[in-house]
Amino acid sequence: SGAESWAACEVSEGAEEMTEPLKQGSAWLHAYFCEPARMESLPVPAFHHPLLQQDSFTRQVLWTLLRDVKFGEAVSYKQLANMAGNGRAARAVGGAMRSNPIPIIIPCHRVIRSSGQSGNYGGGTLLKEWLLSHEKLQKEKL
Repeated sequence: SGAESWAACEVSEGAEEMTEPLKQGSAWLHAYFCEPARMESLPVPAFHHPLLQQDSFTRQVLWTLLRDVKFGEAVSYKQLANMAGNGRAARAVGGAMRSNPIPIIIPCHRVIRSSGQSGNYGGGTLLKEWLLSHEKLQKEKL
């Protein structure tokens, strides 16, 4: 199917010249799309984005999401606000998702509306729904 060919995993030419962080990122994304069972054993690539260095609620939300919402799981904006320490900040969680500098690795696609609807996503609703169903299908196989 089209989704499977989209996720066909090949590292491009010149891989031997990649820096260590790029190799880590490439290995992580390869595992995400093609071998999810390996993800638990891989280090999360190093992040150096300024947003993830400063002390802010956005940073707290993004790190909480990365650390606590696992592959194949979903969480509501309100639940994530609670997990990050401020249950009344569901709107701020939405803002944090919009400013996520590393989508997929920091899995903002796993944050959905309390109603169960997928909600907004920077890459578009279809991509968000594809990522969620990819994770659900892969988790069922594991």
